[in-house]
Amino acid sequence: MNLRINEIFRDFVEVELLPDLAIDARKFWNDLQHLIEAITPENRQLLAIRDELQLKIDDFHRQRSGTPWNAREYRRFLKEIGYLEDRGEPFRIETCNVDPEIAEVAGPQLVVPVSNARFALNAANARWGSLYDALYGTDVISSDGGRERGTSYNPVRGASVIAYASRFLDDAAPLQVGRHADVVGYEVTSQPAGSTLGVTLSDGTQTGLQNPQQFVGHASDGGKRTLVLRNNGLHIEIRIDPDHAVGRDSPAHVSDVVLESAVTTIQDCEDSVAAVDAADKVAVYRNWLGLMRGTLSATFEKGGRRLTRALNADRQYAACDGGTLTLPGRSLMLVRNVGHLMTTDAVFDANGNEVFEGILDAVITTACGMYDLQAKSKVSNSRAGSIYIVKPKMHGSREVAFANTLFAGVEDMFGLERYTLKVGVMDEERRTTLNLEECIRQVRNRLVFINTGFLDRTGDEIHTSMLAGPMLPKEQIKQQPWINAYEDRNVDVGIRCGLPGRAQIGKGMWPKPDEMLQMVESKHVHPEAGANCAWVPSPTAATLHAMHYHHVDVTAAQEQLAEREMASLDDILTPPLGDPEQLTSDEIQAELDNNTQGILGYVVRWIDQGVGCSKVPDIDDVGLMEDRATLRISSQHIANWLHHGVCTKEQVVATFQRMAGIVDKQNADDPAYENMAPDFAGGIAFNAACDLALKGKEQPSGYTEPLLHEYRKKKKLS
Repeated sequence: MNLRINEIFRDFVEVELLPDLAIDARKFWNDLQHLIEAITPENRQLLAIRDELQLKIDDFHRQRSGTPWNAREYRRFLKEIGYLEDRGEPFRIETCNVDPEIAEVAGPQLVVPVSNARFALNAANARWGSLYDALYGTDVISSDGGRERGTSYNPVRGASVIAYASRFLDDAAPLQVGRHADVVGYEVTSQPAGSTLGVTLSDGTQTGLQNPQQFVGHASDGGKRTLVLRNNGLHIEIRIDPDHAVGRDSPAHVSDVVLESAVTTIQDCEDSVAAVDAADKVAVYRNWLGLMRGTLSATFEKGGRRLTRALNADRQYAACDGGTLTLPGRSLMLVRNVGHLMTTDAVFDANGNEVFEGILDAVITTACGMYDLQAKSKVSNSRAGSIYIVKPKMHGSREVAFANTLFAGVEDMFGLERYTLKVGVMDEERRTTLNLEECIRQVRNRLVFINTGFLDRTGDEIHTSMLAGPMLPKEQIKQQPWINAYEDRNVDVGIRCGLPGRAQIGKGMWPKPDEMLQMVESKHVHPEAGANCAWVPSPTAATLHAMHYHHVDVTAAQEQLAEREMASLDDILTPPLGDPEQLTSDEIQAELDNNTQGILGYVVRWIDQGVGCSKVPDIDDVGLMEDRATLRISSQHIANWLHHGVCTKEQVVATFQRMAGIVDKQNADDPAYENMAPDFAGGIAFNAACDLALKGKEQPSGYTEPLLHEYRKKKKLS
């Protein structure tokens, strides 16, 4: 064997990962070497093609500087250089052995850094969430009129929660007569033909559900009872307990309404983690292994108590048609690997080069997943016998085809049946957006997921069109035709390629974890747009967002959308260019303030603390969930304005210095935080943030990982 293996990584593989799988370590390392040698040259070639295409696009814009935009000419040029691919014959994906959480059930999706065991467990366990708690603890319920939140239960606020939940039940499971708020009794009657649900209203009226088939299960424990309803594939528990503090205040003694919430969860090894070396990678892999073995736990202090989290068990009820109803207690877990760009010092090849991190991710996350496939886990993840890997940052169909080759090689390495590994293709790079149908074609036997995301997609848009001209301010970019065309075309292509009933069509993250009222009032647009999953930042948000999927039948929405005209490629290809002459100096400075503050707030935690995803206050002190996608768009935007002279390097540096003081103040209560001001010259995190903007034009595809990894390694050595 010619590989050089980091000892920390070797110990993890040989001591923790392989023994219970009965895989010989020597064979594993030899097979890994053969896989690396077989596909590394193509990986390098694909990255070189990215650079070559970008140079040609830069030259195109350079030659046409100052001329009016010509969409037809640009489209013809992209076809000539192979950036815009020819479309093949129509087809439909053929993915088999897909769990119903992906193929059939529409619902919220959590994305969580797998490097944080507590967060990973919270997300996995967010399959079920208390609607009462989600309403009571957020701004969805107003604090006016005596409904304020305090340290003890407020019955006035509680009454508003109960009323809100009752209205939700009226929408999701309406009664034949009356409203759930008027119910004084829910009674289960068991008969030879099955159990039925009877409902008594406050005026004595006897009624039931408009659709009796929605009642699917029930359970009892002494005076406590649970009723299980189903709507649009999602389950609802109505919990009845006359002795509960909340149940006592409810005419029907309803103590809680519990919703099936985060149906799927992406355990992330990529944008939301800070894994820059072998030790970091092992920590990431170890948590994913713990999830797949069912052994991961996390102990922490909360409210003065020491708590331990582990994976929830499945839930069992008496089925209304006889027998037992078993529902999963956990989200179906997918794992997001890194893209094709980065390398890792966990393994060096025969030539002394770091191996591509994406290759190693595919091998190790699959090996971890084999505990689930072989039923060696304490709990089950995939009941269909699949491992789900989300693959980000792929550019065009050749790179997706390479992922297919990689996955096939991993399957052969472990003796798995072909297409055991399923793939989620993230549509967040422009070359993938334009050629999404051909990308899907390359993985039509293993595709389970496509999605859109404004931040990464806009970051790539800015970098690809860097020389086309100065970009609009970020908020105005969101209003341009290209972004709506991108969002719509993703759904259009997904539907036409046969994803409904086999795979997820996803939408992006709600970034404000403290602004749940805004989310409830606006995020219904995602299921209405034909997305059968959309990202949320927390278990609480998942429970609240789940209400949208009860209100919207996504399958019906997709059927309607299948008839519309495809979104315009020319709209997608029109970059969001602006005229700096229309901006005042104050507007330019405000945009710089916003961008630099956001970059600093995220980077300082990434570099100094190794935190890849966290709630970061923006310039207005609104907490936003941030990962590297946010960083990419902000740094590329500054790089674009620098290149076109909208601002100067001196102005940008001065803004970074001024914003560093603001970020320091925002983090004053964090005992682990290290101030950036006033030692700007020696500040590793500060200089990393500046370089992301000042050197943004030269970064591959505008990605932030190369610089972040470089500076984080410096910090770890300091």
